[in-house]
Formats: sequence, structure tokens, C-alpha cells
Amino acid sequence: MTRKARAPDVQQLSLFDAPVTPQEVPVALPTAAIDAHAADLNTASLLALPASLDAPSVSIASVLRPAVFRHPHADREIRLQEHVVAYALKRARRRSIGFIVGAEGLSVNAPKWVGIGDIEAALREKAAWILRKLSEQQQRQQRLHAAKVDWRDGTSIPFLGETVIVVLDPRTTGAVLNTSAASEQAQAPLNGVPQLTLHIGLPHTATAAQIRDAVQSWLQRQAKRVFEERCQHYTQQLGVRYTRLSLSSAQTRWGSATADGTIRLNWRLIHFAMSTIDYVVAHELAHLREMNHSPKFWDVVRSVVPDYEAARGTLKDKVLPVFD
Repeated sequence: MTRKARAPDVQQLSLFDAPVTPQEVPVALPTAAIDAHAADLNTASLLALPASLDAPSVSIASVLRPAVFRHPHADREIRLQEHVVAYALKRARRRSIGFIVGAEGLSVNAPKWVGIGDIEAALREKAAWILRKLSEQQQRQQRLHAAKVDWRDGTSIPFLGETVIVVLDPRTTGAVLNTSAASEQAQAPLNGVPQLTLHIGLPHTATAAQIRDAVQSWLQRQAKRVFEERCQHYTQQLGVRYTRLSLSSAQTRWGSATADGTIRLNWRLIHFAMSTIDYVVAHELAHLREMNHSPKFWDVVRSVVPDYEAARGTLKDKVLPVFD
């Protein structure tokens, strides 16, 4: 019998359940230190945020052209290494200054007794860090904008690591996935590669919302089918038994497992190749043997998915299509 480690208070472990530890940024103040940390105000985990860029080895000013980073609720601005940074300043009862770089820009939380001069001195001292994080957020927003789906006839979506073309076909009942060989409306395969088309039973006058809902419903049905198949496969491999499988639409988790055997998997995993799905499934089922993220747990995962680290990297780097 395997020994289960003590589970968290909520009796649940997610794929990336460890809290993000704020980065401590030592800046001399009369009686307080400054802690700076980047806060992701969008999708976490869930919707596959890209990994943070490594700190550049050269001056940030030589990497970025002069730019303006403006928080929508900015009430102050400062020039940092040729760049204008308009930030939102909030006074609070606290002992330190906090820098938060999110999708909207830079927010500064400062004690009421700290003067503007001290705040701006701290900002200048950490200018490289702030500008790097602002640049990362800006690049991420650009990637998210580019990933927004234009819901129309002929749009494309990722499915099991492949590109699927959406075809509005009123002759179809529901939704049917075809390869180019089986589809009369599909274009000729590119370089001999079969083209996947998803025929949706909607007229060409269908609204974007109707197309989105039809495609999303189909993807969720496929996710449930695929996840059930992979869970059955890995329960045999790991010698465990789950009691319930459900789909999740969580914004910060790919999956979770509870001590009573409940497995929740994010339906958006269906966009990824099967190797990535297998990793998440194996990860959650492995928690039924080790309800923790100890070295022993990772040994269990590795026993059925030897190259799991590659899949973890894919989950962190991939930008998923934006449906809304």
C-alpha cells in the first residue's frame, strides 16, 4: 500500500498549484524594504501563459526603443531609461513598497509615510526589472491579440496539435470532422498533408457567437471523449482508480486531483497534441499515489511519461486561441 502525504487544506492539488512567490527586491528605505513582483492579471495557467523572458545581459535601454507604458488608472509618471512609465499609485497601511507589473501596466503600493522622492528613487533603482516586465507583458498582449479567433467560415482552430478549418455547411447535422480525402469542400492538401475540416451545420449567415458556441461545444465533447480514453489507459499503467472525471473551464489550472479520486481536466487541453494531454492526465492520476509534488511524485510521473518535461514546457509557452 502506498503512503499518501498530507493534502492541502482544500484536499486538492492542481497541475501548477504552488503559489507564485513574490520576488524580493532589496531597496534601502528608512525602515522598510521594497518587494517587487510580477502579477499575471490574465489567464494562468490555464490559458497557457508564455514563460517569462530571461533577464537581458545588456541594458534594457539598448533593447527597447523609447516607449510609453501607461496604466489605464495612472496618476503619476516617471522617465526610466528613456522610457515614459505612467503608473497607478495607491497608498496603503503597509510596511513596504510593492511593485506589480500586470497586463494593465505598473501599479505601485506604498506606505502613507513614504514620500514621492523615495518612491521614484526606488523605481529608478529597479528600472531594468520594471521595463523588462512591462516589455514582457506588452509582447504577451500582442500574442494574445494575434491569437483572437475571427469566428467566420474558413477560420482555423488547433485541435490535438493540428490545424482544423471551420466550414459552415447547412447540409451537416451538428458538427463533423473530415479530412481532405473525405470532404468535398476541402481544398487540395498542401504538400500531400491531409487538411482537417470541421463542418458545422450552420448557414453562412450565422453570427460569430453562433459559430463560436457550435465549435466550442464540439471541442468540449471531443475533450471528454479523449480524456476518458487517456484516463483509462493511465489508470492501468499506474495501478490507480479515479472516481469521477469532469471538465473544467478554470482560468488558472490545467487540471486537479482530490484525495477522493475526483479528476478535473481543463477542456482547452484538447488544443494540444496527445503527448501533452497524456502528461496532464498522468500528472493528475499520479496524485492518487502521491498527493504532493515531492521527488517521489515526479518519479511516478516519469515512470509513465519519461519526457514529461518537454510537455511542461509546451504548456508554459503555448498561447491558446482567444475565443471571446
